Amino acid sequence: MSSVAETIEKMGVVPVVVLNDAKDAVPLAEALCAGGLPCAEVTFRTDAAEESIRVMTEKYPGMFVGAGTVLTTEQVDRAVNAGAKFIVSPGFDPEIVDYCLKKNIPVFPGCITPSEVAQAVKRGLKIVKFFPAEQFGGVATIKAMAAPYVGLKFMPTGGVNAKNLEDYLSCDKIIACGGSWMVKGDLVKAGKFDEIQELTKEAVELVAEIRNK
Repeated sequence: MSSVAETIEKMGVVPVVVLNDAKDAVPLAEALCAGGLPCAEVTFRTDAAEESIRVMTEKYPGMFVGAGTVLTTEQVDRAVNAGAKFIVSPGFDPEIVDYCLKKNIPVFPGCITPSEVAQAVKRGLKIVKFFPAEQFGGVATIKAMAAPYVGLKFMPTGGVNAKNLEDYLSCDKIIACGGSWMVKGDLVKAGKFDEIQELTKEAVELVAEIRNK
């Protein structure tokens, strides 16, 4: 778990990817890697997720690929068997969390209340997702909730973009942010992978700029 956390922290931004067709997985992975962000959270919102993870990890074995929007333990197994290195769920589902911990699979459940955070801390988790971030108060809420849980860090997702990324990454309780602005569905659908590469490059540069201030 610690090595996964270190990788995510180093990235600063985790691209949250929705793929409707697995044929787009390899060119998207290529664009992300070429843009300097060899990482993706492929969401299980579509039927193409499992195959997309498989082809991404086969073609780019060094790429850090995880599965997002995981809602069942069956999806956990499918994702990991396809090559996913970590699991992200939108909410705190005890069954999924306990299943992943039992199998030593890094898991980042969504937590937006102190009660959910308490359940995560009780299980020894050091990082949780905060989703949907902007709709639930963003950085201010994270800071307030993190105060009593000193050892916990957050990975906010939902409404995070290039304009507010600095607000989030400037907070020492935030390890990284999940974002989709560099991998928008319409760009993927239109095959504009060169544009995705450029947006990814800009995101990487922005993270470096924020952290070097």
